[in-house]
Amino acid sequence: MATKGFVLYLLSGFSAAILPLLFINNMDHNSTLFHPKHLSTVDKVWPELEFNWRLVLATLIGFLGSACGTVGGVGGGGIFVPMLTLIVGFDTKSAAAISKCMIMGASTASVWYNVRVPHPTRQVPIIDYDLALLFQPMLMLGITVGVALSVVFPYWLVTLLVIILFLGTSSRSFCKGIEMWRKETILKKELRKQQETLVSSTGEILIEAAYGPLCPSEEPSTLQLICFNLRWKRLLVLASVWIIFTLIQVIKNDLVACSPLYWVLFCLQLPVALLVFGYEATQLYKEQKTRMSTGNTEAVCEASIQWSPLNISFCAVCGILGGAVGGLLGSGGGFILGPLLLEIGVIPEVASATATFVMMFSSSLSVVEFYLLKRFPIPYALYLMGVSLLAGFWGQYIVRRVISILKRASIIVFILSGVIFASALTMGIVGIETSIEMIKKHEFMGFLDFCSSQ
Repeated sequence: MATKGFVLYLLSGFSAAILPLLFINNMDHNSTLFHPKHLSTVDKVWPELEFNWRLVLATLIGFLGSACGTVGGVGGGGIFVPMLTLIVGFDTKSAAAISKCMIMGASTASVWYNVRVPHPTRQVPIIDYDLALLFQPMLMLGITVGVALSVVFPYWLVTLLVIILFLGTSSRSFCKGIEMWRKETILKKELRKQQETLVSSTGEILIEAAYGPLCPSEEPSTLQLICFNLRWKRLLVLASVWIIFTLIQVIKNDLVACSPLYWVLFCLQLPVALLVFGYEATQLYKEQKTRMSTGNTEAVCEASIQWSPLNISFCAVCGILGGAVGGLLGSGGGFILGPLLLEIGVIPEVASATATFVMMFSSSLSVVEFYLLKRFPIPYALYLMGVSLLAGFWGQYIVRRVISILKRASIIVFILSGVIFASALTMGIVGIETSIEMIKKHEFMGFLDFCSSQ
C-alpha cells in the first residue's frame, strides 16, 4: 500500500511540474522570456588545480559525500554537482561530468571492499547478480534517455522534478529505516531475554550450554571470499552489455545529430537492453512458478517480492527512471535504485553492495562518453576520483564495523535517506538560484529543440 501511495505521489508531482509548460507554450511568442533566440550560453569554466581553501573544502565534502553515498548505495552525485559549481567554480556541465568520475571511483572501491566480505545471513554472494542483470541494462538505457532529455528540458523543470523525486524517495527511505530500527529493537530485546533465562540471579547456569565442535570451522580467507563473491559468467554478460552501450555512444558521438544513422544507433540500445532484461525477468518468473508449485516459500533472489509480470514491469520502469535521473543530473542512478532495492525486500547490506555494483557500470559508461566529448579537465578529475576511491573503501569499512557492533543494519537506510535529502536541498537551492538568474537575464525557459541543441 505504501508503494502504491509513493507511485501516486510521483505521478501527481510530475504532472503538476509539467503543467506550467502548457502555460509557457500558450504564451505570446513575441515575449523575450519565452522566445528561443534568448538561449542560455554557458561557457566552459575549468579552474586550475591548485592548493587553496576551495580545494580543501571540496576534498572534505567529496570524501564525506563519497563515503556516505556508497554506503547508502546512491553514489552522491546530488552533493558533488552543487559542490563543484558553488565551491570549486566549475560550470554545470563540467561539474556533472566530474561528478560521474567521482561516482565511478567511489563505487569501484566499494565493490572491491564488498567482494572481500561475506553475506551477513546466507551462504551466497553479497552482490545479487540476478538483480544486477535485471536492473543494469534498463539503468544504462535510462542514462542515454536522460542525457537526451537534459538537452531538451528547461533547467527550472529539471530542478522541480529533482526536488519532488528526492523528497519522496528520502521520506520513503526514512520511514523504511524507522520500521527496520523498531524490528531490530524488538529482536535485540528478545535475545536479551533469552540470555537472561539462561542464568539465575546467583549467576548459576540453569540450562546446559550446547557443546560446540572440538575443531571450529575456519573463517574463509580474503581470496576465498573474492572467488566466492565473483560470478564470472554473470560478470561477462554485464561487461558485454557495458561494451555494447559504450561502442554505441562512441560511434554516435561522431555522427551528425538527428541523422538517420544517429537514430538507428540510438534505437539499437533498446533491443540490447530488453534482451538482457527479458531473459533475466523470464528466469525469475519461471523459478518463482516452479517453487510455488512445489510448495517452496524461499525467495528466488534477495528480493522478497513475487516476480509477477506487474512487479517485473514496475522494476523495468524504475530502472529506466533511475537512469534518466542519472543522465539529467550527472549522478549514477542510485537515487532510485537504492531505495527501490529496499522497497522490494532486499536487506540493507546486499542492497548497498548491489546498487554500487550496478552504478560502477553505469557511471563508467558516462565517464567514457564525457571523456570523448572533452567535458572535464583530467587533472581535477583524477584528483577527485582518487579522493572518492579512498572514501568509498573506508566508508564501507567504518560503517560495517559500526553495524557489527550495534547490530543495526538500518544505519545504512538512514545514511541513504540523509544523502538523498541533502541532495534535494543542495540541488534545489542551486537550481532555484540559477533559474531566478535566467529569468532576470530573459533567457529561454521552455523546451529546446533536440537536434539544434546538440
